[in-house]
Amino acid sequence: MENVILAIHLILALLLIGVVLLQRSEGGGLGMGGTGGVVSGRSAATALAKVTWIFAGCFIATSIALTVLAAKNSASSSVIDQFGGTVAPVLPAVPATTPLTALPSTDAPATPPKAEN
Repeated sequence: MENVILAIHLILALLLIGVVLLQRSEGGGLGMGGTGGVVSGRSAATALAKVTWIFAGCFIATSIALTVLAAKNSASSSVIDQFGGTVAPVLPAVPATTPLTALPSTDAPATPPKAEN
């Protein structure tokens, strides 16, 4: 099931790229395009624009379907289960701080020696 949806998703991606590239430029990014542009009102929707919206909607639907299927499959197992490995045993907790009496004694002076000139 997941492979079928993935194949449809990839086909929709290619079709969506093709349909978008076939459309006429309306933005005028390089000074090209049709009359009107940003200043004009809403232009009439062409058949190519409607097909683009349909492909985009189907693309989003297949994206959501693939996400739901992936989440359902990942909830039942872990990566370690897939490889057949084992999990290391959990070590006992170490206290965050050690008491002051347990600190090792050192023979170091409390202040550093004065530098000789």
